[in-house]
Amino acid sequence: MARWPLQLALAAGLSLLAACTTTSLDQHAPVTDRSSGSASSSVSQAASLPPGQENAGKPGYYIVRPGDTLTRIGLDSGQSPRDLARWNALENPNLIEVGQVLRVVPPLKEPAVPAPGVVAVAPAADARVKPRPLNGKGTEPAAKSASAEPVARSAAASAPANGEELGFSWPNSGALLDRFDETRNKGVDIAGKAGDPVLAAADGRVVYAGSGLRGYGNLIILKHNNTYLTAYAHNQILLVKEDQNVRQGQKIAEMGSSDADRVKLHFEVRRQGKPVDPLKYLPSR
Repeated sequence: MARWPLQLALAAGLSLLAACTTTSLDQHAPVTDRSSGSASSSVSQAASLPPGQENAGKPGYYIVRPGDTLTRIGLDSGQSPRDLARWNALENPNLIEVGQVLRVVPPLKEPAVPAPGVVAVAPAADARVKPRPLNGKGTEPAAKSASAEPVARSAAASAPANGEELGFSWPNSGALLDRFDETRNKGVDIAGKAGDPVLAAADGRVVYAGSGLRGYGNLIILKHNNTYLTAYAHNQILLVKEDQNVRQGQKIAEMGSSDADRVKLHFEVRRQGKPVDPLKYLPSR
């Protein structure tokens, strides 16, 4: 008879232990808060998105794609890479992300493009830039750029400027190798020999001088106004630097074969960033 109280006590103790165990598991179950975790995940994802997402889809903005560089975006939008860097507050213009949204039109109250004028500034220190003597006007003496004179004269045969329309002149007098065709060739290719002069097709400002755009070699891009850019590719030597103003017919480079299969000048005219046929803008010859 004395065993029953002991068995009852053991049964009561086991029941109490089971109850404690159940309570402990119930207390740990809510530790994973899915709603809280989801919010945290959303914040983390938002923080990891490329910059500028609030402007995605808006007019005047561009979404960076694989393989893009600021130089190419500038060429395709008709803008200076430096302007793009400034408008988008890019601390390092060489670091842009796929999916990043960039402003590619001037913000309100952006100062106008400065009026073209020759600036006597020595080329930047660069292995590709070779200094040349300048006369008092900041240009090379006429005797050292024999081909500049006839090309400059030929500008008179081109269409007169009308508003933002420009009268372009030929950047070199060589034979035409390849024409514009909208898909395969975004400009024209002009024959020549290494060292032949490359001349500015119109007054403008140098917005790019370098070799950072694949397929173009040593490249110069001139901005003529808010509508037109011209590009001069495959040079062996660049004779101007970025932000320098140049005059029509001024020698800006020497012809070469950088990133090309032969010596030639690849010349493009861009209207608001879109490649157009240079032969429609150049005087007939």
